[in-house]
Amino acid sequence: MAVRFLNGEVSELCLGKPELTRVAANATISDALAALKTSRDSHVSIWACGGGGPNGCCICVGKFCAADLILFLCREENLTHPFKAFDAPVSDVLPKGLPVVRHLDPSSSLLEAIDYILDGAQNLLIPIQNHHIQRKNFLHRQASSACTRYNGQEYCWLTQEDVVRFFLNSVGAFSPIPTFTIESLDIINRDIMTVPYDKPVSSALSYLHRALIEQTSVAVVDEHNKLIGEISPSTLACCDETAAAAIMALTAMDLMTYIDSSGPPEDLVQLVKMKLEEKKLGGLAELMDDFCESSMSSSCSSDDEYGFSKSGWPSSRSGGSSRSYPGRRSEAIVCSQGSSLVAVMIQALAHRVSCVWVMEEDRTVVGNVTFAGMLRVFRSFAAS
Repeated sequence: MAVRFLNGEVSELCLGKPELTRVAANATISDALAALKTSRDSHVSIWACGGGGPNGCCICVGKFCAADLILFLCREENLTHPFKAFDAPVSDVLPKGLPVVRHLDPSSSLLEAIDYILDGAQNLLIPIQNHHIQRKNFLHRQASSACTRYNGQEYCWLTQEDVVRFFLNSVGAFSPIPTFTIESLDIINRDIMTVPYDKPVSSALSYLHRALIEQTSVAVVDEHNKLIGEISPSTLACCDETAAAAIMALTAMDLMTYIDSSGPPEDLVQLVKMKLEEKKLGGLAELMDDFCESSMSSSCSSDDEYGFSKSGWPSSRSGGSSRSYPGRRSEAIVCSQGSSLVAVMIQALAHRVSCVWVMEEDRTVVGNVTFAGMLRVFRSFAAS
């Protein structure tokens, strides 16, 4: 039964998916940010056409979110003049190496989708054929309105979370494996990234870049390696661009406070500005000032009719820079080595996190479990 399930068509997962927002690869980061702030999703898809695709077609070459922008602003070449970074092409933020977005045929099996994910894919772009829509009436009418059309095709965007949720809904087909502990299944990743709570976040920038690619998080720990919280790409994706200034100025503990606050405390804002001036990063301090000014009032005279501030990037009028997301928090979701696979899956999906931390009873962190690790268990059925 499990093998037949794994051989099912991946297009079955596309029902009801939200419409993608598209941005051209040669668009500026400012343009991509404006599109992001009017999108219903935390990411927008990046497309290359003509020379970027086979036979002149358009292909999706990546995705863009606020975390990409924040870490891009933290690059050494952008620290002194962050305003110029918004004029760079959005393709500059794409990670090098294997693409994190992969095109997949709708008739491909769920097994093939898992293989793409285990190979590093974060999102799967799947074309939906018209005859599929005609065949399933009401459900496919929903899918038709929820997919985006490009190259004469409709596309559905699947995440690792979507695939894991699909498995959870059919977990009985794999019984009794889901009831086994994560330790016995050997899916605890012990090659984790940590930063001491009292150390500058800027010292862990390479970890944050890696976490963004690997869909994991950076643990914030004390001197005894006990877990205090986390800094995750999904959390940064819920922040505005001023988080770049906070990353370059604050310790890990202070950054968690900055993130968790609906609006960072004034004393913390002033601390960020003071630290930036000490590091001769006045451009980031000016970025904070400009953002705060444009966010105070949607009728600010320095904003034009398209929602751009006087410095040329989107203000709160272009979609609400201070959007609130459930994922904006630094609290870590935890489990023990004796937790069952299905329990950890439920935790991850309920809290919308791609990484669950594994702890000892004294809160010492020993590893984590990711969506990819969960899917590896189900993939093993095909090999057994």
